[in-house]
Amino acid sequence: MKKIVFLIALSLSILSCSKVKKGEFLISGEAKGLPNGKMIFLKTQNDVGLVLNVDSAKVQDGKFELKGKVKEPSMFALYIKDIQQPVPFIMESGEIVVKIDKDSIWKSKISGTESNDSFQEFNDKSNAIQKRMVDYQNKNIQKLMEAQQKKDNITIESLKSGYVKIQKEMDDYMNQYPDENPNSYISLLLVERLFSSQDFKYEKVKKTFENLNEKFRNTTKGKAISDKLKTIEKNMKNPAAAEKLNSLKLAPDFSAKSPNGKTISLKESLGKVTIIDFWASWCGPCRKENPNVVALYNEFHSKGLNIIGVSLDDEATKWKEAIAKDKLTWNQVSNLKGFEDPIATLYDVQQIPTTFVLDSKGNIVAKDLSGDELKAKVQELLAQ
Repeated sequence: MKKIVFLIALSLSILSCSKVKKGEFLISGEAKGLPNGKMIFLKTQNDVGLVLNVDSAKVQDGKFELKGKVKEPSMFALYIKDIQQPVPFIMESGEIVVKIDKDSIWKSKISGTESNDSFQEFNDKSNAIQKRMVDYQNKNIQKLMEAQQKKDNITIESLKSGYVKIQKEMDDYMNQYPDENPNSYISLLLVERLFSSQDFKYEKVKKTFENLNEKFRNTTKGKAISDKLKTIEKNMKNPAAAEKLNSLKLAPDFSAKSPNGKTISLKESLGKVTIIDFWASWCGPCRKENPNVVALYNEFHSKGLNIIGVSLDDEATKWKEAIAKDKLTWNQVSNLKGFEDPIATLYDVQQIPTTFVLDSKGNIVAKDLSGDELKAKVQELLAQ
């Protein structure tokens, strides 16, 4: 009898010591190397993409805490004052542990809840593949340029196939992840990404979505995905509507700050032909391609070519210096969030440089053209 009473008392003691109740969150942060008083900001985005300040905390002895209530899982981020790059994580009920790497923000670690544990595993794997992409680009860009000058198609195709192989590994990983991880919120975001895939298959996406944990399907984002699936199913029953849906490739509108702080949108940047150019000051292949893009713009801007650059930089100074040095005179915008840039996410940009060519109506008609191929496409569209 005494043993039973002891076990009950022990259980009650453990429960009473729990730091977080259902519907609450506690962020336990470690920020070694940051001075006392350094501000940490908790932020999220609303439905129209505006970044909202939710809460803040001060670092004390290399640690900080944030706590509150949460209605449903969603994406949030922590920002250190004076550092642009965020630490994204999944806000959900429970104790979330964040270890900030002040020197390399992208190396920061998140854990503590099921979704954040799996999100960290996802980041580790996808970042490793992304690094191999960048290394491959940097290692072979000179070879590719020389092969293009010599019109050595065998070498060109060999180099491209090596890159495509790594890209396919990334695509396969991201496409398979939701099926293998139905209890992670990141799977919901990856299902949403499938709608913009060239290999979109309604039945496959529907099955994957319905296999996700019910608590994620019932979130605001989950309900939006459900509504989109219902709309597609309805259109599939109408052949004319389905044909129109399948042929529609309208570039999603976006807006962000220019180097001088002005908000610029894609809509106001459209010309008879428009190029969306995703790049960054630290991207060697991007910088080597910039002189060709400058020449193209100078030749065809007066005839209707517009360009809008979207930088995946995270430091404003380096971004502005690269614009000036490379003489990029067209519209430039950036959220200074690196690969976490919401515009890059919107366009499913996995590597840079990435370009999209739009016609006069803003429809995407080509992707990732460069050199003579890009020039030929611009001339073709301007002639229409």
